[in-house]
Amino acid sequence: MAEGWGSLKLKNLAQRLRFYKPPDSALFENQIEESNGGGVSSQLGVAESIAISSNSTEIRAARNSTKRAGVLICLFEGSGGDLRVILTKRSRNLSSHSGEVSLPGGKMEEGDADESETALREAKEEIGLDPSHVKVMTVLEPFLSKHLLRVVPVVGLLTDRESFIPVLNPGEVDAIFDAPLEMFLKDENHRSEETQWMGFNYTLHYFDYKTGKKKFLIWGLTAGILVRAASIVYQQPPAFTEMILGSNKIENGTTSSGHNPKI
Repeated sequence: MAEGWGSLKLKNLAQRLRFYKPPDSALFENQIEESNGGGVSSQLGVAESIAISSNSTEIRAARNSTKRAGVLICLFEGSGGDLRVILTKRSRNLSSHSGEVSLPGGKMEEGDADESETALREAKEEIGLDPSHVKVMTVLEPFLSKHLLRVVPVVGLLTDRESFIPVLNPGEVDAIFDAPLEMFLKDENHRSEETQWMGFNYTLHYFDYKTGKKKFLIWGLTAGILVRAASIVYQQPPAFTEMILGSNKIENGTTSSGHNPKI
C-alpha cells in the first residue's frame, strides 16, 4: 500500500501523468466567456491539435471565440485491481443530449480559475464528489465539440473510492456508474462509423457497456476523450483507428504528421 495514494499502482500512475504535457499548451490561451453551465456532451469531438492541422480557416477562427468547458476523468482502482472511470447518464429532463452518457463536467463560469476548477466544481454539483478527494494529475489537450465548444479533459485520481458517496443532482443526472478504462482501447463491444464534420471525414466511436442489468451506450465526444485518455494512461494505441479527419489519420498511435498521443 502506498501511503496517501491507496495503492502502488495509483502512485506510479500519478508519477507518470505528472510528466504528460498536451501537444500545444498555447491552445489554452483564450478569454473565459460567460455561460449557463451544465454538463458537456456532444455527438462529435475532435482533438484540437488534429482539427487545427486540417488547415480549416473556420476552425482556426473559432479558436478565438469558442466557449470553454472542463470534464473530469476521475480514475480509481477497482476491487479487481483495474483502473476504472466514473461516468454519468444525463437527466432525461435536460433540453439537450438528454439521457446520454457523459463525464462529469460543464462550461466554465466567470469565477473559475481554470478548467480543472470547472471540472471539480461541476462534479460536486452533479454527483456530490468532494473536490478534496480528487488529486488532479494533468489535463489533456482540448477537444472541439460539434458546435466548437472547447472541452478540456482533466485527469484526476480518487485514491479512496469508499470515501465517495454519490449524491445525484436529479436535474442533471439520472445515474452514475463506472467502467474499466482499458475497454476504450479494445475492439470488443466497439464499433465506429465515418461521418462528416466541417467538411471533413470524421470517425465516430461507440462502446456498448453492460453492468448488472443496466446497459449504457458511450459514444461521441465522451468516447473520443476516453480513447485518448486510455492511450495515454496505458501508453499504447487502441486496437482500432482512433480518428480520421481530412487527410490526417491516427492509426497504431501515430498521425500522418507524426504526433503520438502517448506519454
